[in-house]
Amino acid sequence: MSERKVRVRFAPSPTGPLHIGGVRTALFNYLFAKKHGGDFILRIEDTDQARYVPGAEEYIQEALQWCGITIDEGPAQGGPFAPYRQSERKELYRQYAEQLLLSGHAYYAFDTPEELDSARSTAEGEGETFTYNALSRSQMKNSLSLPEEEWKALQSASTQYVIRFKMPDNLDVTEVDLIRGSVTFNTSLLDDKVLFKSDGMPTYHLANVVDDHLMEITHVIRGEEWLPSMPLHVLLYRAFGWEETMPRFTHLPLILKPEGKGKLSKRDGDKLGFPVFPLLWKDKITGEPSRGYREDGYFSDAFINLLALLGWNPGTEQEIFSMDELCQIFSLERVGKSGARFDPEKTKWFNHQYFIKKSDSELGELLIPFLKERGITVELPMATKVCGMVKERCNFVSEIWDQSYFLFQAPTTYDEKIVSKRWKDDVPEIMSDLARFLGDIEPWNALAIKDPFSAYVTAKGWNFGTVMNSLRLCLVGGSFGPDIFEICEILGKSETVSRILKALEKIKN
Repeated sequence: MSERKVRVRFAPSPTGPLHIGGVRTALFNYLFAKKHGGDFILRIEDTDQARYVPGAEEYIQEALQWCGITIDEGPAQGGPFAPYRQSERKELYRQYAEQLLLSGHAYYAFDTPEELDSARSTAEGEGETFTYNALSRSQMKNSLSLPEEEWKALQSASTQYVIRFKMPDNLDVTEVDLIRGSVTFNTSLLDDKVLFKSDGMPTYHLANVVDDHLMEITHVIRGEEWLPSMPLHVLLYRAFGWEETMPRFTHLPLILKPEGKGKLSKRDGDKLGFPVFPLLWKDKITGEPSRGYREDGYFSDAFINLLALLGWNPGTEQEIFSMDELCQIFSLERVGKSGARFDPEKTKWFNHQYFIKKSDSELGELLIPFLKERGITVELPMATKVCGMVKERCNFVSEIWDQSYFLFQAPTTYDEKIVSKRWKDDVPEIMSDLARFLGDIEPWNALAIKDPFSAYVTAKGWNFGTVMNSLRLCLVGGSFGPDIFEICEILGKSETVSRILKALEKIKN
């Protein structure tokens, strides 16, 4: 096993948008592969045609691309084990189902849905749960309980059937999980799972084991909801005679709700106001949108960083990691067994760390189209300067607008509480005087304005706090904003003086 090249797969079903739990599974697979110089494969498990959602596969591809998770082999990329969509491999699975039938590890079952419902009802009436297994299969309609001529006649009459795995009775199946250690299941608690459905498609269990073997997968890293399926998959490897090349299993802990109980769901995000999908998704039937981290303004590297630390611990106090750093230090040994609580506020913190590390000009480039959507056109030097002034107080590009909109549009109203508190009898005269004084200052920049302004206010004997607060009210409409002299510089002399004069007129009225 140690000599084989590491090969992992992320195998989502295209039944809707990719949950962040799925993205984390893809990420942990990717990091493990890259740490060991291996391959990351995307396989689309679309055997459940009834639940197939158009556009979901494209969404998965786009989400992984946005996250910076590079696919080595997949439906779009191709590869030596193509095709990578299970619906395009269905003829393959039939031959392996037949192999299990011939070796006695599987059997035909002809039970109708009504007959299965009846068996369930009978069991419930006796206070039990119906399980199709070694104890009950002899009472059901299958190729083990029926005479050969009878079940073959059913087959000849094109009676619908499924192929079930013949689960051994009362056998302990032990396998090592790379996170949980040795795990043992007794088959008396397991049912005879359907491997091949009446519609000619395999179930997840058969297709996944066959594909993992044929694609030479060395490690299966998946969510803990698949842990109960591990004994069946191990028994399938044994039944096929593939035990020597069976992959190592790892089952990742759940991502939990913010309060720490239960699996994180879309409903939690809707209720608490955060996305649970990487990208925006629109329901194909209702048209209802579901928020995405990309559209909410998160940087992909911040998103990946926060996901990496959900369930994995680097063993140090470090919290900020690039993808390359994660690839170097990631290990399954440091993934915890218990669920990881999702903290929406921590996700904002991560984005803030990446936000403030970006240069002012990078943020300026992102701000320009945001302003353009609001009908505001600015050049990069101004956008850059604005970002430098306010970025420490922001988590997202959208918040730059919240912190600086007054630099792009003059106030039309003035905070009544501030007017009542600051706009005293002598303030209009002071502001009028300042407008004339500022009109004569050259050159016009924050440093050139500050010293003569301060000297002028002192010489006049005015209260500095009253002057500064009143000037801020004139320029921004309230008592908020960054350094007043930086505001003056960005507005320019003409606009600064104009806003003072407009405020004098409007507040008087």
